[in-house]
Amino acid sequence: METRLSVISIIVSDRTSAARINDLLHEFGGYIVGRMGLPYRERGVSVICVVIDAPGEVTSTLSGRLGMLPGVTAKTMTSKTPPSPKKD
Repeated sequence: METRLSVISIIVSDRTSAARINDLLHEFGGYIVGRMGLPYRERGVSVICVVIDAPGEVTSTLSGRLGMLPGVTAKTMTSKTPPSPKKD
């Protein structure tokens, strides 16, 4: 299955969604290359960047489910680089 490298940027303004965000990231953990989270205390939000190597429908599903959570905004940027090589 063809995969693409993407970055999902997540801004969390409602901390009560944190547990559900972590549950979703765990659920899709097999596709996640890495993640970085930063609290931005001055604005009262947290920013999370997730690098994912997955088929387009998987990336869209994760981003969409994240964006439906209260106080969560998620946007995805997908690379234009060639798909990853097939793994044996």
